[in-house]
Order: sequence, then C-alpha cells, then structure tokens
Amino acid sequence: MIDFISKDRYCFEDLVRLVHLLRAPGGCPWDGPQTHESIRRNFLEEAYEVCEAFDRDDPAMMREELGDVLLQVLFHTDIEQDAGRFTLDDVCDTVCKKLVFRHPFLFGGENPGWDELKKREKGQQTATETLDAVARSLPACWRAEKLQKKAAKTGFAWESAQGSLDKLEEETSELRAAAASQQNVEEELGDVLFAAVNAAACLEIDPEMALHAACEKFIRRFGAMEQAARSRGARLDELTRHELLQLWNEQKSAR
Repeated sequence: MIDFISKDRYCFEDLVRLVHLLRAPGGCPWDGPQTHESIRRNFLEEAYEVCEAFDRDDPAMMREELGDVLLQVLFHTDIEQDAGRFTLDDVCDTVCKKLVFRHPFLFGGENPGWDELKKREKGQQTATETLDAVARSLPACWRAEKLQKKAAKTGFAWESAQGSLDKLEEETSELRAAAASQQNVEEELGDVLFAAVNAAACLEIDPEMALHAACEKFIRRFGAMEQAARSRGARLDELTRHELLQLWNEQKSAR
C-alpha cells in the first residue's frame, strides 16, 4: 500500500504527490515504466477529448477531460524530474516568463507586435525559420494551414480565391496523370491536399472544421443508406457495389 490519505476533496498538491507515488518504486506496475514515447498517444487523445467537451459545452465533461490533460502534464514532468532535467517549478517558471514577455503592454516593455515578439522569443531571423518552427507533430491539415498563413505574411499568397481554386484544379490534374502512370502518386496527392487547405484559407474557411463537417455528413448519409437497405430487407454487405452506389446517390439527392 502507498502512503496516501483518502479525502472528501483533493487539491493540486495532492495530485502532484499522487502522480509521483504512482510512478515511484512500489507504486503502480504500469505507471512506473512509462516513458514520453510510450504514452505520447495518450496525451494527444486526452487533448482531443477536451476539445470534444468544448464542442459539446459540457461542463462536467470539461472538468473530467481537463483533469486528464493535467494528469498528462504532471506525469511527463515527473518523468523529467526523476531524470534530473527539470521540475514542475521549472515548467511554471518558463510559462510565466513567456506570458510576461508576450504581454509587454501590461508589464512595461516594448511592444513591437505579436509576430515580432514570437520571432524574438524563438530567436528566428528569417521567414523560413518561422515556417520550420511549426510543429511537425501537428495534424497535417492543421500544419499546412499554419505554414500557409505564415508564408502569406510575406506576401506569398493568391490575390483572390479563384487563383487558389485554379491551383487546386492544376494539382488534381497532375494527380490523375500520376495515378495513370503509377508514379509519384503519394507526392501528387499531398500537393492536392495542400492546395485544398490553401483554397480553404482563401475562402476564409477553417479546413479542419470543414472536414469534420464532411465526416459528420458522411455518417448521416451512411446511416440513412443502411436504414434504406434494411427497409428493403437487405444488409449493406449483401448488396453489390452498383446497388450500394445507387442507395448512396438516393440519400445524397434526398438532402
């Protein structure tokens, strides 16, 4: 048994201590051996679950999911503390200094503007360095959007949405040619996706939200298609490809 007292209500310090106890020798046999890499996916999943709580505007879900994200922060920090590289106080010190630096208008410093502040903070000298600083671990669609926005600040952008749509058509044609020849297909598909994100920016549409909406629409139509098949006494896996496409088009037309 670990030395931890049960309470009716816990606080932040309790959570910090509990995480350390779980990872310490004699603690949890699963928690102890974990590394940044082994639970990296967990951190991402918890962040997405918080976003879902925000989308639902569910305070009970927010409280739980924010707690799960906080647990991840403390867990990773405890790993580093055990390795002797930094502590939770170091993490707090770093973020406090960052916030003060980013708000000079509140703390009596020079205010050169947000973009310039970020460059100074990161020690960036060129536009390419600002692009290279965009996290490679971001979802690809999100990363493409951020890269294009930063490039646009240098003037490298279409004058109108039509230019981006023409580029999308051009990249789609190149993808068709690549698919026909079975050469550079992945590269050309990437170019199409990148161009689609750029078109979204020119049309002032959030590509992530647009794709999420398309996913939801797909689920609704697929459900309606399955219901239509059942009403005719059939399961989807019993139908031919032609029959499935016919059912799909019926639901698409019925919108």
